[in-house]
Amino acid sequence: MRFLRPTQALLIPILFCCNTIKIGAQNSNLTLNQDPKFEQLLTEKRKSNPNLSYNDRYKIQIFNGVSETAKKTLSEFKQEFKDLDGTIIFNTPNYKVWVGNFRTRMEAERYLVDIKKRYRTVFLIKPSK
Repeated sequence: MRFLRPTQALLIPILFCCNTIKIGAQNSNLTLNQDPKFEQLLTEKRKSNPNLSYNDRYKIQIFNGVSETAKKTLSEFKQEFKDLDGTIIFNTPNYKVWVGNFRTRMEAERYLVDIKKRYRTVFLIKPSK
């Protein structure tokens, strides 16, 4: 069995430490470019599969009332806010217009500020399952 001299015993750990200091994580910025048609495709899929549950998401209610006014309100909304989809929900005896499908409350509140400028009775909801 061979023993190292004290200078060699100190030199090996010091060299090892110097090499590990130079090793670091990769520093890079990631840019994600998503085709806008992808979001349209998801919206169409949601419309074609209404039985899928999205109840864990936040929505914004912009209208509560009769059927004809609900349809008119939804069509006006879709013309003004093209990036958000909306739906009419019937809850006896009223029709409700719900827009958006937000994952977080903070995301929904950002849109809520803009929508409040146009519609009077607007509030944030999280539909029950």
